[in-house]
Amino acid sequence: MRLALDHLTVADTTPSQLVGVAAAIGCPAICLFMEPMAVLPRLPRFELYGDTPERRETLARMADGGVSLDIAYPFTLTGRSDIASFSRGLETAAVLGAWGVNVLAYDREPTRRADTFAAFCDLAGRFGLNVVVEFYPLSQVPTLDDAVELARSVGAPGRVGVNADLLHLTRSGGTIESLAAVPPEWILYAQYCDAPAVQDLSSRDYEASHQRLAAGAGALDLAGFAAALPPGCRASVEMPREDALQAGVPTFDRARAALNGVRQAVGGRI
Repeated sequence: MRLALDHLTVADTTPSQLVGVAAAIGCPAICLFMEPMAVLPRLPRFELYGDTPERRETLARMADGGVSLDIAYPFTLTGRSDIASFSRGLETAAVLGAWGVNVLAYDREPTRRADTFAAFCDLAGRFGLNVVVEFYPLSQVPTLDDAVELARSVGAPGRVGVNADLLHLTRSGGTIESLAAVPPEWILYAQYCDAPAVQDLSSRDYEASHQRLAAGAGALDLAGFAAALPPGCRASVEMPREDALQAGVPTFDRARAALNGVRQAVGGRI
């Protein structure tokens, strides 16, 4: 198993800078936000849609550094989503050579949620992209079982499946055993981090997007998580550390520590 560097781990970088960091620390792949987001104020302003200087620089650095794109964000489905509006993002992900795209679902109506997700997967498939749905306790797909059910509803195992984030698995009440029990064709991606055993419920979103822990500094079972994943499952290090950012720890040092910490925590499984 090889590890990709997730954009959240070094959220203070542009896409081209992210690629440069990944290449420098020996990460063969990245997971990338394709546009700035208000909920992630550390992300610099950049423009990847269209033939922009930033997109050209990102592609050049990917080619020079041997870095590929695993997953592109953000694709958020709500009750008001217009599937056609995602075409530009999907096209850009395809131009960047993405393996797949990540979906978060917030539509509260189950039938519409499933129909919208199926339509999105169909559109993504036209661009040659796989789709993973990320379960997240604050979304309308809060658990592993919910994500597997939604992925199964499309009926495209191996192309449409689940992104299993260790933090979300733990915070949603899931277990390593429940992950291991899922048929391997439905677990297509995974994300590593660490966190305290007990969560502050007043800061659930902040923990997920801004403040996780370095591998070994928390209570999560990274080695067990690695063992429960299907053989060869793609995975990334998603470890935002706002405390390290505020302390002035350089970008390369944060990225290198995150990568090496996960490798050490899981032993020879990566």
